Amino acid sequence: MSNRVELEVRAALVSLPGVRDAAVHVARHAPGSLRIVAHVVTRTPLPELRAALESRLPSHLVPARFHRVPHIPLLPDGSTDRRALAALASQEPDDAASTPVRQGPVEQAARCDADGDAAKGPPAAVPVTPQQHALLLDALAHRGTGRYVEQLHWRWHGPVDTDRFTAAWQSVFDRETVLRAAFDWETGARLVLHEHAHVEVVRHPAGSVDFEELKEQDRLRGFDLRSPGLLRLNLVDEPDRADGGLPVSRILLTFHHVLLDGWSVSVLLQEFYRAYLADGRLPGGERRPDIRDYARWLARQDTAPARDFFSSAIPATTALVLPAIPGPATGLSGSGRAEVRLGAGQAGRLRAWAASCAATEAGALQAAWALLLYRAAATPGPALVGFGVAVSGRGIALDSVERLPGLLMNSLPMTVRVDPAAAVTRLLAELRDQALDLAAYEWVSLGQIHEWSGRRADDKLAESLIVFENQRRGSEALHSALAARGISVERPRAAGTQTAFPVTLLAYQDVDDSLVLAAVHDRARLADDDAARLVGQCARLLRELPGLAGGSATVADALAAIADEPPVRMAQAPPATASGGPTRGEHRP
Repeated sequence: MSNRVELEVRAALVSLPGVRDAAVHVARHAPGSLRIVAHVVTRTPLPELRAALESRLPSHLVPARFHRVPHIPLLPDGSTDRRALAALASQEPDDAASTPVRQGPVEQAARCDADGDAAKGPPAAVPVTPQQHALLLDALAHRGTGRYVEQLHWRWHGPVDTDRFTAAWQSVFDRETVLRAAFDWETGARLVLHEHAHVEVVRHPAGSVDFEELKEQDRLRGFDLRSPGLLRLNLVDEPDRADGGLPVSRILLTFHHVLLDGWSVSVLLQEFYRAYLADGRLPGGERRPDIRDYARWLARQDTAPARDFFSSAIPATTALVLPAIPGPATGLSGSGRAEVRLGAGQAGRLRAWAASCAATEAGALQAAWALLLYRAAATPGPALVGFGVAVSGRGIALDSVERLPGLLMNSLPMTVRVDPAAAVTRLLAELRDQALDLAAYEWVSLGQIHEWSGRRADDKLAESLIVFENQRRGSEALHSALAARGISVERPRAAGTQTAFPVTLLAYQDVDDSLVLAAVHDRARLADDDAARLVGQCARLLRELPGLAGGSATVADALAAIADEPPVRMAQAPPATASGGPTRGEHRP
């Protein structure tokens, strides 16, 4: 049975209220005949699901057999584990009789797709980037944990036409090559570019789901990385307002970071709004540049200058990389998020102070984090500290790269010497200069840099990552056009995603000009209260820095401002485990 038909039936199933997940495949019933079988995670009576599908799908696409299962088991590569699925189905009471096997239409659909694929030849493919390869390895090793599954959420004020909403996103899928891409690693890791992919949009009536629970379930659900469509949406209607105001829906957009970054999704959102305003159709064909152009650009790059730069820029001495002192095991699992906010006034003073030091707000955040790394080590004299910084990856010589959706965002190591007797402004200047040097190599992966440094695999260049969110600005014309239809949309907020780093510090400027800091952390390494302390200490430093005595204030002066803060503790990393999947002689970040 064609992958397209299986995806279409599954998309129809998961769009039904009360269906949490589903798997669809075609079983051979008798010689020359096939039938569609669906396994569904739901509490809805199965006859009701059948009736609902009969109103949405052609009769030959309605599954002949339904099975209720508690979850959809997956193999290490992210595909459905059919043997485990069959075992789960046999343990559940079957409360839906099968329908007669339909001869002809299913087989005809399969034959038509097969003939079409044969006529067109195999789908195009591009090699994965070194960064994608490292993330893919790590994602497969931590399947089911939600690692690298990112989410944006926002409120939509005004009416939402579900059909137009879905059609608009489908139009974006049809236009953007990256949304029809999936991974294949059987013959070497590559990105397969499919002709078609169906968007998954599910709308939940008011009161039917808890938004926070849905968000966590959707994150842990993850994606089958071998199937195209690594982005999906949920709409959750809020109860009608007592004052009779506009209806409000909350939008949850979930995507996989191994294929897309936050900048890309902001580009896709602008396209979606244009399509929604055009009755669900985005004008024009495939837009270029796309991930094929980026793959070609990357293949032309000479890595020798980057190798020379990082071989000399990475110190031979191991840097201090832990933002906390060693602590006992936490006994926790999963990821957590601790958040603190600098008010608009405080954030404004920080920006003005940074500018007076010829630095940026992001540079001030890096300086504060470097101070915390130094403090955690309790070193009496100067010492090197190291952490990762996220870069957009779009400062490259490729036309219109700012409009290219894909994974270009990258993590690069930053190592700086912290001297308690030196001025804070000197630390800021060193971080600024290093950021300028790194800008020429935003396309180089952290794994490549680690390999070039000659370090052992367990000698980390960084154990924390700073992400200063930099989304593409929205179009005022689009928002005005939406307002003309009685629609107002809020700015999307990132939920934060667990990465290979024990701590990721996410920072962004909110609509009220306040500065939000969020520590997304591995709870097995950093307990929730320690994460809250860590991000709180960082915020306190950012509040204190503008009040220090001009350019003469030293690192020791800055650290004295948080001398009364209790230490943050972090558990030791668990032993590394081997994973199935693609392999390459490259260090994992």
